[in-house]
Amino acid sequence: MRTNIGEIVSKENQEVELFGWVHARRDHGKLIFIDLRDRSGITQVVFGPNVTGASDLRLEYVVKVTGEVKKRPPSMVNDKIPTGQYEIGATALEILNTAEALPISVDTDGLEINEEARLKYRYLDIRRDRLAKNLAFRHQLITFVRKFLDERGFLEIETPNLTKSTPEGARDYLVPSRIQKGNFYALPQSPQQYKQLLMVGGVEKYFQIARCFRDEDTRGDRQPEFTQLDMELSFVDREDVMKLNEELLIALVQKVAPEKKIQEIPFPRITYKESMEKYGTDRPDIRTDKNDPNLLAFCWVIDFPFFEKTDGGGWTFTHNPFSAPKPEFMDDLLAKRNIGDILTTQYDIAMNGLEIGGGSIRNHQPKALETVFEIMGFETDRIHKNFGHMLEALGFGAPPHGGIGWGLDRLISLLRNEPNIREVMAFPKTGDGRDPMMGSPSEVDAKQLEELGIKIAKPEKS
Repeated sequence: MRTNIGEIVSKENQEVELFGWVHARRDHGKLIFIDLRDRSGITQVVFGPNVTGASDLRLEYVVKVTGEVKKRPPSMVNDKIPTGQYEIGATALEILNTAEALPISVDTDGLEINEEARLKYRYLDIRRDRLAKNLAFRHQLITFVRKFLDERGFLEIETPNLTKSTPEGARDYLVPSRIQKGNFYALPQSPQQYKQLLMVGGVEKYFQIARCFRDEDTRGDRQPEFTQLDMELSFVDREDVMKLNEELLIALVQKVAPEKKIQEIPFPRITYKESMEKYGTDRPDIRTDKNDPNLLAFCWVIDFPFFEKTDGGGWTFTHNPFSAPKPEFMDDLLAKRNIGDILTTQYDIAMNGLEIGGGSIRNHQPKALETVFEIMGFETDRIHKNFGHMLEALGFGAPPHGGIGWGLDRLISLLRNEPNIREVMAFPKTGDGRDPMMGSPSEVDAKQLEELGIKIAKPEKS
């Protein structure tokens, strides 16, 4: 029966079977030493001349080792690893698979390696200790979130990845329909409309670890697809949602990142106006010591303007067209007056100068939502074409509701002190949206395009 390497500390003088990769190899004549690695850790294995095959071992060979767990002499203890007081005296070896010379090393932190090469060989890149720990941390964080919300009566519900293209901000990724030629699905920028429809359905407390897709131009620390903690609650106001999420963030840091210190509890609240005047941004970095990598300074930013002027002189939403105004501004919204002064129920959570989440209380009455689109200059036909399903649903007894979405990749990268979100994702894309490993995006067979009723326009000659 297999023993994980991390378990050998409790198996002194016992025979064990270990499986893993050859992480390092040292030949000392009659004795061959290897460092054997699996997901749980690394240990030293000693092969004597009686063990067949040890001289054939090379880096990253996959092996099965049988041997006895032995205490290492005090002078030979490796205090840099949890298993460093022990080693394995091998009695048998089986090579399960060989490995070619690796195109990238996996025994460093990898930051010195060209990113294109790391992403091309990402299945090797995630063997390295830093990335393996990042993925394990990601799992622990998501597991904690699921347990926290489950204990508070939330239901985890999946929503579709093939949906309708609607104007919500960024460009949609479009998916052509083979059966309904000429029509397209869109991949969701967020589960916004579905989670509101779940509230109409009486779910009351929903969450999802949701995949989101946005066809944005190359810009900073962005990815074409990313992961969001999405939640929505019925019969709540702004305070209810903020209080729940603050409790979750505090508990999460204390449990999965206990080395971190939260600068101030409860989290400070800053109005949008104050934040822009004092910090010049709506995601302020309020740390008292910006040199402390383990200091987390959370703050809520509230009282955002609902609308802002477009380049063409019209109005558009600042965050989300489904948001409700603050209650004292509802009359102005419905009357379409003092539009630039209307404040929304939007609340953003910032940490160390980055936005990690945002949400709002929603317009749960159809007239209020329709008015938002009218202020934005949408004609009635367009409103009902794009959002008629939402207006109809809200007319069937929709409860007051609100929610929030967290950028999980960003939060995890900050908690891991990583420079970007790619370091905490298993299979990210390059800054310009390519996957060097799979070779995507790529051309497709002409027959596939024919089945979809699509022709590719040739680029014009300059």
